[in-house]
Amino acid sequence: MSHSNKARQMPDEALINSMQMAGLLEEPAEANFSILTGGVASEIWKVETSKKSYCVKRALSKLNVEAEWYAPIERNSFEVAWCRFVEKNLPGSAPHIFYHDEKNMLCCMEFLDPIHYSLWKNELRDGRGDPSQAKNVGQKLGRIHALSSDNKSIQSEFPRQDIFYAIRLEPYLEATASKHPHLREVLFSLSKRTSNTRPVMIHGDTSPKNIMIGPNGPVFIDAECACMGDPAFDLAFCLKHFLLKCLWIPRESEKFLNCFEVMAQSYLSEVSWEHPDAVEARTASLLPGLFLGRIDGKSPIEYITKESEKNKVRRCATEFLLRPSNRLKDIINYWKKELNH
Repeated sequence: MSHSNKARQMPDEALINSMQMAGLLEEPAEANFSILTGGVASEIWKVETSKKSYCVKRALSKLNVEAEWYAPIERNSFEVAWCRFVEKNLPGSAPHIFYHDEKNMLCCMEFLDPIHYSLWKNELRDGRGDPSQAKNVGQKLGRIHALSSDNKSIQSEFPRQDIFYAIRLEPYLEATASKHPHLREVLFSLSKRTSNTRPVMIHGDTSPKNIMIGPNGPVFIDAECACMGDPAFDLAFCLKHFLLKCLWIPRESEKFLNCFEVMAQSYLSEVSWEHPDAVEARTASLLPGLFLGRIDGKSPIEYITKESEKNKVRRCATEFLLRPSNRLKDIINYWKKELNH
């Protein structure tokens, strides 16, 4: 998240009252408030008081994108549940939650100071495609999934699937089919399969923009899409970004593709709830749909603007949607050829 350049603003009364009830705010006039930008699904404030700094996050019913994209605000509760589970089982891997207001669907959480934490997306943008970071992210994501598998108590924390459908499956897979009618059957089939596969607790938005690199490894933020779901979604959702980054910073393509392979390997080494080959196969079939969704879905990636580059994504995605592979390596090899096309 980054600071907005807008003039000083104050949160509304409901948000102020919630922080005061939590004991996190005494005198609003003595605190500094700043809006944090970078996301589309929530209103986020940084609050600085004489005692501490923290973030307040409130879910929006309509996301800040051009498309008509709505999602239930109750997802704020599931983000809190995800963070609390991860913090308890893998301390330092998710922001600490100070308070959750179920009525207003907002939460107060730890502020990760950029002095100590860097956004992984920015690291990649600046050409620092470090395979050791990719390894750590893959390993930690795999451990989170493994810890939540066959866990009856955590399953009861995530009874709903409609939010994940509204904020991920419909906008990334099904909406994309409107621009590619010949892929409609396979895209809807992937959506249905993913919706019905629920062995672990997933984050649902494992983009590099939602992963901070800190002194003790990666920290996952913005778990608004958290639910019981298919672990292949989390893996594919992150891996697709390494392919996209090859178009953003072409000179670093080799590093990005190395990160792709290292992350996949480290993640799959943690898979214990089923055979790793099964997870890889679902990841390899789902990734092309999510890849295409970042070009022609409801949330197009902001840094790919040339039609020639979009067509590279479309060709690669179409190839593997129509002729799926069980191996991620096949996608890497095809993408290398496409980059040199």
